[in-house]
Amino acid sequence: MAIHLTKESKVLVQGMTGGEGMKHTRRMLAAGTNVVGGVNPRKAGRTVDFDDRGVPVFGSVAEGIQSTGADVTVVFVPPAFTKAAVIEAADAGIGLAVVITEGIPVHDSVAFTAYAKARGTRIIGPNCPGLITPGQSNAGIIPADIAKPGRIGLVSKSGTLTYQLMYELRDVGFSTCVGIGGDPVVGTTHIDCLAAFQDDPDTELIVLIGEIGGDAEERAAAYIRDHVSKPVVGYIAGFTAPEGKTMGHAGAIVSGASGTAAAKKEALEAVGVRVGGTPTETARLVLDRLGAGA
Repeated sequence: MAIHLTKESKVLVQGMTGGEGMKHTRRMLAAGTNVVGGVNPRKAGRTVDFDDRGVPVFGSVAEGIQSTGADVTVVFVPPAFTKAAVIEAADAGIGLAVVITEGIPVHDSVAFTAYAKARGTRIIGPNCPGLITPGQSNAGIIPADIAKPGRIGLVSKSGTLTYQLMYELRDVGFSTCVGIGGDPVVGTTHIDCLAAFQDDPDTELIVLIGEIGGDAEERAAAYIRDHVSKPVVGYIAGFTAPEGKTMGHAGAIVSGASGTAAAKKEALEAVGVRVGGTPTETARLVLDRLGAGA
């Protein structure tokens, strides 16, 4: 089992023929992802060769879905065109859109996440590394060779910390790792992933990675208290961040006591989540919980 992405997923890549799209499509294919097509209206009808596999290019997402039965799209489209690309995918009825693009204007993100939700399309991102179900499928830019299939579910705001925790816990392995993105507006939240991991029979423990800014982690803590019976281990990035400064992601801004790493750690620990002080300590806490049969 896994959440949101399995070996059965059929993946389109919007922007596949661009530099980033080409590079990461090749990596996704190497990881076993069933990439069934690219989308570029200017290059429709062509086939792009990736080593020993040719991938057709369609003129629209709707055409790609009709021809292949695709149910996932990965968006490698410049910021100015991302809103239109996501709306096109939602209009075509895609089930999951993974928006890798960073630098998207917030008002565009607000518009396309609401539009997609109203049409039943789940958005992961924007400004995210995507998600991976090791050994099955990889939709995005997460390195596929740093983890194996296993029993940990991971949800993270930070791409870099996603990779680090995957590497630290590579010997145990993961059901699915989801990088939700750190922008102020994202389509899939910590809570969405907590709910999915809670329902996934092959996920035994959940790792939640947050960072300063906003109140997503505090809301996740309330959800864990009321709805999650599986053990959760957390890590919050930004304990040394100065007040009132944006740090990294556009959503990571602290005002007074609101949104601080200390406040988030306190909220999570109050509902039984063990929170590590460093990524390495967080990995040790995970191993301790699993070793104790929690």
